[in-house]
Amino acid sequence: MLPTTSSDAAESRGSHRRASYAERYRVYVAAAAKSAQTGHYLRRAFRWRQMDVEYSLWQAAAMCVNPKAVYRHTTYRKQTKNHWARDDPTFVVLSCVAVGLAAIGWCAAYGDGGTSGSARVVARCVIGDYLGLGAVLATISWHLANTHLRTKLPGGHSHAVEQRVEWLYAFDVHCNAFVPTYVLLYVVQLTLSPLLRAEGRLASALSCALYAVALVYHNYCAFIGYNALPFLENTEFFLYPAAAALIAAPIAALIAFNPTRFVLSIYFAHSS
Repeated sequence: MLPTTSSDAAESRGSHRRASYAERYRVYVAAAAKSAQTGHYLRRAFRWRQMDVEYSLWQAAAMCVNPKAVYRHTTYRKQTKNHWARDDPTFVVLSCVAVGLAAIGWCAAYGDGGTSGSARVVARCVIGDYLGLGAVLATISWHLANTHLRTKLPGGHSHAVEQRVEWLYAFDVHCNAFVPTYVLLYVVQLTLSPLLRAEGRLASALSCALYAVALVYHNYCAFIGYNALPFLENTEFFLYPAAAALIAAPIAALIAFNPTRFVLSIYFAHSS
């Protein structure tokens, strides 16, 4: 019996070794594909003629009224191109332009630092707030989704294809969810800022309500984005910050905390 046992053990070790090599190869191929996709995405950001502006504007409008429609197109993209994330950076480029224009509007209303001061505010809003903070939030969501929310493969089947959330898709979700936030906190808030930054509890309550609506809808849009992925479960996790915002808003209003005045004090100290 000893030769048979030794042969079985050797065959088992060989099988495990081949499985390990196959897994390493899959990881290498996936990493190479992601690198190529990211490089293609960044190159297209500087090729205006290849950008689909009309479709991106439709997506932006849909995110404000019917975000589920945007993610139905995401499912179609997976079926035709075998990836969930957008390969067209037009949406991000247009969002950067929109944020920059809104920042210029805020500088015109409340800035007194001249051209250089306004340029710093615009750069902070576009690079720091939208792209930088967005990348951080996307990375956190991407990690949490892949680590805790993926559906377990039935029966531990090692040969089944294991799907993961793409980082670019997580960034897409952030960019999509940012659109209604932009409308409420960059455009509406600027328009109503003389009222919202006034002294008194009414202004504080209105400002808190505006921020609560923006944060709740932002998290709802993020939930819709991750819920569209069939290999994720318990995506209600992304609604928890919305519940926190609904609890915090009335408390902030009761203590007369004014988010609009607070934000203005960060960007334009003299306007607080």
